[in-house]
Amino acid sequence: MWKITLAFLLIVTSSWTSESLQAAKKSPNVLFIAVDDLNNWVGRLKGHPQAETPNIDRLTEMGVLFTNCHCAAPACNPSRVALMTGRRPSTSGIYFNGTPWKPALESMTTIPQHFQKHGYYALGSGKIYHSGHEPSWNEYAPSKSKHTFGADFKFPHNVNGLNKSHFDWGGIPQSPEEMPDSKTVDYVIGQLNKDWDQPFFLACGIYRPHLPWYVPQEFFDKYPLEEIVLPETLDNDLNDVPKAGLKMAKPEGDHAAVVKADEWKKGVQGYLASIAFTDQMIGRVLEAYEKSPQRENTILVFWTDHGWHLGEKEHWRKFALWEDATNVPLAIVLPDMEQAGKTCDVPCNLIDLYPTLIDICGLKPAEKLEGKSLISFLADPDQEETRYSVTTHGPNNHAVRSADWRYIRYADGSEELYDHRSDPNEWHNLAGDEKFAALIKQHAAELPKMNVKELASGGEEKTVKNKKRKSN
Repeated sequence: MWKITLAFLLIVTSSWTSESLQAAKKSPNVLFIAVDDLNNWVGRLKGHPQAETPNIDRLTEMGVLFTNCHCAAPACNPSRVALMTGRRPSTSGIYFNGTPWKPALESMTTIPQHFQKHGYYALGSGKIYHSGHEPSWNEYAPSKSKHTFGADFKFPHNVNGLNKSHFDWGGIPQSPEEMPDSKTVDYVIGQLNKDWDQPFFLACGIYRPHLPWYVPQEFFDKYPLEEIVLPETLDNDLNDVPKAGLKMAKPEGDHAAVVKADEWKKGVQGYLASIAFTDQMIGRVLEAYEKSPQRENTILVFWTDHGWHLGEKEHWRKFALWEDATNVPLAIVLPDMEQAGKTCDVPCNLIDLYPTLIDICGLKPAEKLEGKSLISFLADPDQEETRYSVTTHGPNNHAVRSADWRYIRYADGSEELYDHRSDPNEWHNLAGDEKFAALIKQHAAELPKMNVKELASGGEEKTVKNKKRKSN
């Protein structure tokens, strides 16, 4: 069925008319799984040799895994808003976690809102936006204004002694079933077990491995501290990085504190443990999906909002324009699809999801989307196409990723260029070498033509310097 649907959609979506859509009861359902702060430390992406994600791997093997996918912004709020609206941060003005985003969405149609317009029931639980967004949902748990569970959950504090707010990690005595993410999964499983007479758009937002890395001790026990492998790094890696890049990296901040306190291995352990916990949650959802009475008519999408640094380039967290901060897992699963288990290495971006879902589900196009549909790569993941992916962190700071290269230009005009064929860790900045001038020009042509100011409260553009950023 899905082979025919893909072939059909590849023909009709380029010349869609206003003729009536397929009957709502025949429209495919969508299971939309988001994970917070998960980088490419996933088994099939080989981001870390000790990462164990059997359930995520099984999920990605059911569909097409996009290995060169990148976020629109390396921070939760702007990345999620960009994905859910199909608009780049440079177009919307939503650049940072602290940027007010809800007023801007009043003039945009989000993915679930677009699906509602086409007869879908939109529901979910967990972190999809940076906080609740009531207009997107018919139903949400715990409520449309409160998007996550766990308000009463008692977490420890300052386990690692760094005294840096929630930049903390450590095993806790609670069971996996007691964790807030488990409550989200319980809700999603309940919806998958129902008999539906209306197509649904079901969102599942898993919070871990977002900081703090507090998960049940059993997941820490999987990774003995003496066996932890640190990420590959290069001494003096930042020597060829311009000042604007150094300002983002803040090596004198988190990284210096972690090294001084001898917490690097413990931090990596905490991240791996949190990923293992998340993988267990994904396994529960996947089992329910496979047993669901809606299984044969439900699309599954798996994505994460941005990458994460754990000491690479003397940087921690996201908030940067390097590969570790922008590369994300993305998988799209159609029931019994012919291309299951394939990978696609063509560069793509999370804002490509919106038009892709529209094409798969046969909906009318939405207006002003800046992403490009990936539907042709679901039919043929091996096809070659020249594409670029743009990531933005603040006004006029952009990274352009092609098949083999990463080009970064900061607001002050300084640049970085990395050849991923010979330098996957981005250790050698080639931007100052004249022989790459044409290549830089080629990538610079993909930079956003519009760079609006950051939005202030009420949706107006800011006219003053930005205050200190919220670092969650």
